[in-house]
Amino acid sequence: MAEPAFTDDEYAFLRHVRFGELPTPVRPEERTELTETEPRRDRPEPGDDRAWDLRHGA
Repeated sequence: MAEPAFTDDEYAFLRHVRFGELPTPVRPEERTELTETEPRRDRPEPGDDRAWDLRHGA
């Protein structure tokens, strides 16, 4: 079986060179729940059949 091309330490160094320093992790108490503030954009307004037809090429 062939030897690995790099050791774990060498791979860690190459990741650091390519991507730089990782951001600090967010602690659980600093997290916030996301809430939707805008209407959904993947569906037209109810009753707007013309927009639905345009979206689906009818």
